[in-house]
Amino acid sequence: MSRAAIEQLLHAGYGDRTIARRLAVSIGTVRRTRTLLRLPAGRPGPKAAGTPADVFWTRARHTDSGHMEWTGTAHRGTTPSLRHGGNRYSAYRVAFTIAHGRAPVGRVEPGCGHPGCIHPQHVEDRAMRDQYTAIFGDAA
Repeated sequence: MSRAAIEQLLHAGYGDRTIARRLAVSIGTVRRTRTLLRLPAGRPGPKAAGTPADVFWTRARHTDSGHMEWTGTAHRGTTPSLRHGGNRYSAYRVAFTIAHGRAPVGRVEPGCGHPGCIHPQHVEDRAMRDQYTAIFGDAA
């Protein structure tokens, strides 16, 4: 991962552990970057989340297979979910918004075939699935 990405998140106020988890780098790498930039040591403990995406990144974990798994709670035992500002959000929908910069249309689910994957680049909304079906038909 590039130093620029770590630097951007440090300046945005993210904690070392959140940056490490989000970028799939070691905490040591983040701390060394912080030192090189002459930024003060990160404040330990949980930080207030500014957006649902901030909460998402604190509970998403990269896997060795290139997917991401949810370490938070699951609504009704099945749908990865998070709370922010008193509202419940689907982790799938938040991941979709992170990746595509727009609200999803309809149900969001993993498109990679890996059950429960919440990687922002792996989730699809109904509009994407409909477009795929329009191009390739139902023979997928």
